[in-house]
Amino acid sequence: MVWAFLTVLAVASNIRAYSQDPKPDPAGSATGAAVDVKDAGGNTFIPPSPGDADDDATKATKQKAVDDYNNQAKTEPLAVKLADGVGQAQVSINIVWTLVAGFLVMFMQAGFAMVETGFCRAKHAAHVVMTNFMIYPIGMLGFWICGFAFMFGSVGGLGTLGGTGVLNGTEFKIADFGLFGTKGFFLGPNVYDIGVFTMFLFQMVFMDTTATIPTGAMAERWRFSAFVVYGFFVSMIAYPIYGHLVWGGGGLAQLGAKYHLGNGVVDFAGSSVVHAVGGFIALAGALAVGPRIGKYNKDGSSNAIPGHHIPMAAIGTFILAFGWFGFNAGSTLGATGGGNLRIPIIAVNTMLASAGGALAAGLYWHMKTKKWDPGMMINGMLAGLVAITAPCAFVNAPCSVLIGVLAAFIVIWSVGFFDQKGIDDPVGAISVHGVGGLFGLICVGIFADGSFGGGLNGVSTPVTGIFFGGGASQLIAQVIGAVVCAGWAFFSAKIFFAVQKKFMRIRPTEEEEIAGLDIPEMGVLAYPEFTGSK
Repeated sequence: MVWAFLTVLAVASNIRAYSQDPKPDPAGSATGAAVDVKDAGGNTFIPPSPGDADDDATKATKQKAVDDYNNQAKTEPLAVKLADGVGQAQVSINIVWTLVAGFLVMFMQAGFAMVETGFCRAKHAAHVVMTNFMIYPIGMLGFWICGFAFMFGSVGGLGTLGGTGVLNGTEFKIADFGLFGTKGFFLGPNVYDIGVFTMFLFQMVFMDTTATIPTGAMAERWRFSAFVVYGFFVSMIAYPIYGHLVWGGGGLAQLGAKYHLGNGVVDFAGSSVVHAVGGFIALAGALAVGPRIGKYNKDGSSNAIPGHHIPMAAIGTFILAFGWFGFNAGSTLGATGGGNLRIPIIAVNTMLASAGGALAAGLYWHMKTKKWDPGMMINGMLAGLVAITAPCAFVNAPCSVLIGVLAAFIVIWSVGFFDQKGIDDPVGAISVHGVGGLFGLICVGIFADGSFGGGLNGVSTPVTGIFFGGGASQLIAQVIGAVVCAGWAFFSAKIFFAVQKKFMRIRPTEEEEIAGLDIPEMGVLAYPEFTGSK
């Protein structure tokens, strides 16, 4: 039945030529011309031509601007050719920058694998690292099948990527609230376009981060076959639906334009879209699979289960911090044109938040225990990175440090809270990504300083939080986004895991878990010399 459904999707996506639609541009020869050249303010040099949707007055105004430009161009033909070349060069730079940023984000997968494996026990190491490894190809295929179409299938043009507007599918709505797009299944011929493929690669590796997060929270007691099925769920449904609401022009993004709530829900690089979605799926998964054997005593008290390789986890965190520059700065989707020179601000804010988080966690734990706990400092840095991901483009340097510090304290509290509630999370993924992600989303409504974001989500004013005189409207939008994010991610995953448990066993046997999952699940040991049970 599943393959029949996928076959129907493929046929429906490719059955006609879409002759009435904008034409995709797989070679790039028609992408990037004079009309794509913009000044530092993001304004085009060449006026747009009148369109069928314009009224008569607008058509007349646009036509006069076009005629005036054409009359001037007759005497300056070399200038026109130069502008065409500059336009294509500008789009080319944006595409290369976005792809390189995507490559950096893809490398974060190595960081996640090292962090999660290092924080887990040696007897499960091959199993844990392979969930991190295989979520990449599994998630990619799911996103290719329908996740990308649901998330971006109605977004239209791609702006800085010189998009030819082929992602123009009908948006599925309830009332006037957009839920998902309907074009781009299997990256078929109707979206065979360089801008679309650039966007797919960049967004796919973001999805991969979301999909990876639950592998840490559910580590050491998750059957690999059950994990494979989960990989398609998160990449095809859970991630793209909320992603469309915020990044695909869906209902949450439109709260500003339609209901005057700031600029709508604003999440620059994914504190909620990527991290909180992954974190609350992880919460549902941890509840579904239950705690590890030996984690809790009969009286409900918990036992520490140390990871086997702290240096591995620390090195993995540095890889993640490095990849985060692609994550946050790459979310400009370009390095030229109006607004994209914000990249250094974004990059420095990202660094500062990570530093504030790491040091705050270390100092707090030292004051409490007289020990410099490596795990807490690692998660403090990650908490700062997660929290700054949404506001990184909208805040100043002091606020970035403050966000990192506050995120570290919140995550330390959160780790203790979930542990006391009997929710076993070997790597702290629920707290770092789920709770930290929601905090980062809300920070936009508090700390955005009004220096950036004009035009975002169709609202002309820049993004401004309450600390900088923006009033409560942006904060209200962010809180709405946080509630929807946590609710959608948790309850959709809760339903998924409940249904999955009806049809397959998601947890290994007690004997397999005690002995370690490497041999029964993977058939190999991560450490062949290892023979113990710790």
